[in-house]
Amino acid sequence: MSSLVVDFVQQIVNAESVEIFEVIQELWSGYGKILRVKVDDKNVIVKLIDPPKSEVNHPRGWATDISHQRKLKSYQIELTFYQQFARLCDDNCQVASLKGFSNYGNGSIIILEDLDALGYQLRRSNLSIQEVKVCLSWLANFHANFLNNKGEGLWNIGTYWHLDTRPEEFKLMKEGILKQNAQKIDEMLNACKYKTLVHGDAKVANFCFSKDGSKVAAVDFQYVGVGCGMKDIAYLFSSCLDSNKCFEYEGELLEHYFYELKLAIDQKQHSLNTLELEEEWRCLYSFAWADFARFLLGWMPTHHKLHEYSLNKVEDCLKEV
Repeated sequence: MSSLVVDFVQQIVNAESVEIFEVIQELWSGYGKILRVKVDDKNVIVKLIDPPKSEVNHPRGWATDISHQRKLKSYQIELTFYQQFARLCDDNCQVASLKGFSNYGNGSIIILEDLDALGYQLRRSNLSIQEVKVCLSWLANFHANFLNNKGEGLWNIGTYWHLDTRPEEFKLMKEGILKQNAQKIDEMLNACKYKTLVHGDAKVANFCFSKDGSKVAAVDFQYVGVGCGMKDIAYLFSSCLDSNKCFEYEGELLEHYFYELKLAIDQKQHSLNTLELEEEWRCLYSFAWADFARFLLGWMPTHHKLHEYSLNKVEDCLKEV
């Protein structure tokens, strides 16, 4: 496989020399690898999408055709994002640029700029509150950048846990008031007046930090699509804050996000009512948590993210439905 990858990369970027020197990570469920490759005198990132030819080894047991087709579509959408939308991102919502792509057997190869070379070398698994704010600033700028963007070619509704793409998990979810209202919660999120593009998988692992921790870049745009920005905020919090910290810092962190969002909107000179936007999205914050909790309750009901705070947000949402 390595020699084939080298040949493809060499052809795509018209390089004299290509050397694979690091496997950064395996893609979910064995769908390929992310590699750091030396091309002449520069490093690039190669995302090798190579779907399994036999039974998929899903870590949670969700190896179904629906899951398979969703993943295949997600890689196509990620390529579309890098082709058509990434160049619209500025330094305040940094993403890698696309260097080239090609079909590869039953999969494909996407070649991206190496964010390490741009100064985003650090990865985090746990965040300080200040580091959470740095990620929120990135999201605020990303959301401001794509307000009212129709996201043509991306997911019609962003996030990997969207109800319409998760029928199997929904079927296994225990009966109850959240399941009864899941469709309505989804509809209310999708009916918001102010829409943007959401990253769709804005967990801490998908942010790359600068050396001084003051800025981040983001990766993994497989589930980017149209939606309410609160979906990204709730999911980010779930990925890096425990229940106690969510309770303690909710107000401070949401204030920071909306301050940064208004600042970014003003800079981009969008002609919209930022107070009305903030009021609408704040009201949908608990809905975003409830929507994600609905997915977890079907996918893995013992998940540690189903903690006191998230269930409290579910209750808040259900009072409003």
